[in-house]
Amino acid sequence: MKSGKRFSLGSLLSFFALLALILAGCGQGGNGSSATTGVKPSAAPAAQQIYRTPLPVSDLPTFDPAEVTDLYSSAVTSTVFTGLVELNDKLQVQPELAAALPVISSDGLSYTFTLKPNLKFSDGTPLTAQDVAYSIDRALTPAVANVSGVTLTYLGLVKDAAQRISGKVPTLIGDSLIVVDPTTIKILVSKSSAYFLQALTYRTSYVVEKKLIDQWGQTKWTDHLNDNGGQGGAGPFKVQSYSHTTGITLVPNPNWYGQQTKLQKLEFLFYQKTDTAYAAYQANQLDDAGVPAADIPQAQTKKQEYHNVPNLTIFYLGINYLYKPFDNIHIRQALSLAINRDVIAKSIYKNAVTPSCHIVPAGQPGYNPDLKCPGGGPTKGDPQMAQQLFAQGLQEEGLTKATFPSITLTYPSGTPATADEITTILSTWSSVLGVTIQGHAEDFNQEITDTVATVCKTPTDLAKCQNKGLAMWWIAWGADYPDPQDWTTLQFDNGAPNNAYNYGQNLSTNATAEQQTQKALEQADADLGSDRLSLYNQAEQSLVNDVAWLPLYQSNAVLLRKPYVYGVVDNAVGVTPPDAWADIYIAVH
Repeated sequence: MKSGKRFSLGSLLSFFALLALILAGCGQGGNGSSATTGVKPSAAPAAQQIYRTPLPVSDLPTFDPAEVTDLYSSAVTSTVFTGLVELNDKLQVQPELAAALPVISSDGLSYTFTLKPNLKFSDGTPLTAQDVAYSIDRALTPAVANVSGVTLTYLGLVKDAAQRISGKVPTLIGDSLIVVDPTTIKILVSKSSAYFLQALTYRTSYVVEKKLIDQWGQTKWTDHLNDNGGQGGAGPFKVQSYSHTTGITLVPNPNWYGQQTKLQKLEFLFYQKTDTAYAAYQANQLDDAGVPAADIPQAQTKKQEYHNVPNLTIFYLGINYLYKPFDNIHIRQALSLAINRDVIAKSIYKNAVTPSCHIVPAGQPGYNPDLKCPGGGPTKGDPQMAQQLFAQGLQEEGLTKATFPSITLTYPSGTPATADEITTILSTWSSVLGVTIQGHAEDFNQEITDTVATVCKTPTDLAKCQNKGLAMWWIAWGADYPDPQDWTTLQFDNGAPNNAYNYGQNLSTNATAEQQTQKALEQADADLGSDRLSLYNQAEQSLVNDVAWLPLYQSNAVLLRKPYVYGVVDNAVGVTPPDAWADIYIAVH
């Protein structure tokens, strides 16, 4: 997800081939008969160790890990840069640049990390605790944090982080980022929490090489990652070339501290359309590709290549509470109850998605199997209840169907299945509720920009944000780390960068109740006991009742992967265990 790992379903389907590669486990599993026999196939010659995978964008939104707010940039940057800790293929926090998990003080307010010995950037420059402190402090500078808009999302627990972003504190180095010696750094946090290490696995804390930024500046330095034979990061790969029109080529980093990968090139190729990438795969121009929804039945016949992988991704409609008449809870509930999620899942996506009203997805700690859709209805909807609630909401707003305002639902362009889904939803609202809402397709990156701009920047004068920004939008959220805080407080709390819905901070009569839910989320964040997940469960049900999101379904990723790609283990989130690259290779074929 911008504002986190956000993306479209069509993009997910074409992109999950990449995820399937980068979600590799530690040498367990593979493809073809070797996966079941346990016998590893022989590796192809070095000249054939090239992995070609599509990115469903016209260009990478950013190559700066401190500014990453989308799935595609996240995947690429995680091959070139690393941080103190990472998630492994089982979604557990593991040390990465750190030699071990940190020593945590008894009050939970300080984390002391010791680095692995002799760390280096890809150009051979030594990497020390000072570089770690510089990188985290840089991510929290106004110049960087105000570009991404989400630095506080992942580094907000660092003591004085908000003051650093606002410019009130000139640096956190020596304040909350204490360099004890070249291999030891202590990080001070503002409050004890159960999720700081999970949040620290996100890209904003990744270590970057200061001299590049000093030379080329905050915005141009990533265009020079391929200079001097590859520089800037400390991950398993370095940049050989980067074309803003065709793609990115990575090669092994000889100064990587871990086991070297057999892959000699990793090519991220830009394909804006799912159908185009799928055709390229069939023409043997790619080694994996997502499957367009219409082609799923045919793809299922390719037994050795077909993969259907559950993942922690919820697709939903965002609703701006400061856009009339969406400040009315009954109108929001009516929109939700009118939709038949079951039909969308079966008819459009061939059951590659699971209908859901959940915010926290299945497979995620804190998932609530007892959660109910708004009004307690099923995922197939309840047209009669929707009509009753809609009539009530119109009356409360002094509206009729004839005077219902002009509303636009924005969604990303480029994927026929997404367009079909939007057409289905709009048609349903027309037939069930008797109102016309327009659809508007635009470039994914533009939609993300528009979404970020929908967050009200004048919380003390909410009237200035009335009917500004997007009214409704179609998007997805994929887990950053396996904690319900990533799905709840991170999205809906007061001041949360992702809260483009303006949940809790709006002019509705329910705003006070929404603020109580925000306080409940904050209580769950701070709770270190056994009740923590149940607190999130209760708050999530309130969010669903409020239609804080209008969830549609949890996705599976459907892809084809060439059977000669060995060593890949699929899992449920966009985790890149750097050490796992050594287990992925192209087999003799």
